[in-house]
Amino acid sequence: MLKKRGIFMRIAIIGAGSIGLLFSSYINSDFDVTLYTRTKEQAEEINHFGLTLKKGVQITKIAACAVPFTEWDGTEDLSIITVKQYQLDSIISKLNDLPVTTNNLLFLQNGMGHLKLLNTLKANNIFVGSVEHGAYRENPYTVSHNGDGVTNVSVVRGDSAELIQFASSAPSNFPIVIKEDYYRMLTSKLIVNAVINPLTALLHVKNGDLIRNPFYLQTVEKLFAEICQILNLENREENLKKIKNICDLTADNRSSMLKDLEAGRSTEVDAILGFLLEEAIRKDMEAPIVASLSCLIKGKEYARGDYL
Repeated sequence: MLKKRGIFMRIAIIGAGSIGLLFSSYINSDFDVTLYTRTKEQAEEINHFGLTLKKGVQITKIAACAVPFTEWDGTEDLSIITVKQYQLDSIISKLNDLPVTTNNLLFLQNGMGHLKLLNTLKANNIFVGSVEHGAYRENPYTVSHNGDGVTNVSVVRGDSAELIQFASSAPSNFPIVIKEDYYRMLTSKLIVNAVINPLTALLHVKNGDLIRNPFYLQTVEKLFAEICQILNLENREENLKKIKNICDLTADNRSSMLKDLEAGRSTEVDAILGFLLEEAIRKDMEAPIVASLSCLIKGKEYARGDYL
């Protein structure tokens, strides 16, 4: 394990969904990791059974330490927050109530809606990241790694020393890549999420169907063009090619938004499409496709009683 000032570098992972379980599984042998869960019951299951990592036909069992989030005190060397954007309020509230203000915090949320929330934090060192891996939580302690990728990370404010140390010490089969411009990094991921997530969720199709079906592909291209206008995006051909490549590489995967709707969970529509709509309003622009998709996703949530 990596040593820091004579002790093991301590990592907190907040949230035991697919990304939290995936990170815990891969970095557990390189750092002193504590996984903080929403419920006491999940923590007990993880401590009893350990973590199970599935990748293809390979199944790996990993010993793990899990603790309910209510016991988190923010004293680890680095805290990685993997919960979804709409779950951040309680965590940020707790962070601001802690006496320690030198926390190193890495936020791994989809979209960009959480950036304004991070401005309310008292912590000195705030980092953000975008995860390009495909992962699916099968049960409270089992995660399926469905697609290899990297985790891009960048500094929003503060000292980057701990982030650099973490990235340089991560296992080679789970790379952490430092990026200079956090806004550009998140924008690149936002474009992909804003195209693939709502379309697959509404059409109830896998990622690959968006490029295999010529009529779906036309919609992909029109939605992408509108997003480009909102963000004043350069290198449009390169970014569209990236979206198509991701659809191809993850052809058999179901997007996180589709899985959320199927499981009856809230989606991250506000973090993804909501950010684009706010940008369009700020720039006094029309965004009819993005607005319509946002309403349709929220309509599905409303139909099952989320807004009642």
